[in-house]
Amino acid sequence: MSERLTVLKTYKLYVGGKFPRSESGRVYEVTDSKGNWLANAPLSSRKDARDAVVAARKAFGGWSGATAYNRGQVLYRVAEMLEGRRAQFVHEVADAEGLSKSKAAEQVDATIDRWVWYAGWTDKIAQVVGGGNPVAGPFFNLSSPEPTGVVAVLAPQKSSFLGLVSVLAPVIATGNTAVVVASESAPLPALSLAEVLATSDVPGGVVNILSGRTAEIATPLAAHQDVNAIDLAGADEVLAKELEIAAADNLKRVLRPQPVDDWSAAPGTDRMTAFLETKTVWHPTGSLGASGSAY
Repeated sequence: MSERLTVLKTYKLYVGGKFPRSESGRVYEVTDSKGNWLANAPLSSRKDARDAVVAARKAFGGWSGATAYNRGQVLYRVAEMLEGRRAQFVHEVADAEGLSKSKAAEQVDATIDRWVWYAGWTDKIAQVVGGGNPVAGPFFNLSSPEPTGVVAVLAPQKSSFLGLVSVLAPVIATGNTAVVVASESAPLPALSLAEVLATSDVPGGVVNILSGRTAEIATPLAAHQDVNAIDLAGADEVLAKELEIAAADNLKRVLRPQPVDDWSAAPGTDRMTAFLETKTVWHPTGSLGASGSAY
């Protein structure tokens, strides 16, 4: 049997449900923890960031308007597809983070479980943060959560897969759309996740994934007038402060970096509620007959 050449993978961005190269044509070398070359990743430009925002905005109406139950089914489908490609992600996470195969497998398993966890929350979070409010008067007063809109997400730098999903899944579980900036030094698991999302019933534009220099991509996103919120998980303190100032121009919601020792720990509901707005509706009650009772 003759020897064959290895087919090297070409990693691409994920924008609007498609896989473009960076419009600039630039790439940068990605290496493992020992400095060995792994691949060339797209080096996203400001225009790539703007294109991703346009795609996220276009997808927002359909995704936020879908039933919470439907969003849960879609997120669960992501977990199913990841389970089928588990070996690939174990290999990529091991290379990206310098982990043994067993440690990488733990990270991948926790990531799959994280998708399932958020899939279960899609139709329950409204019951936790919404409800009827007691008022002094003949009114119903009901509060319900609604998604904020387009959210820019700076993925954690060191946890290339579990950390990424831990900040992305709560954003889309609650009906927002996302523009994700992958870990600068370890973007390959995020770029491969895009291939899973594309075949998991996630509508194009709901998640857009960019790779490159975090500061270079995040700066235009923080200042973009059509981005409603930003999660600064992958920014250091200096960059976070600069982005927070830029985000103030159109009153973006900002989730500042928070130290996380263990991304596999139970995440709670904070990242879901961080990007939810509360809508309160007043409605008069009506009398039911001469007795004066009301509904």
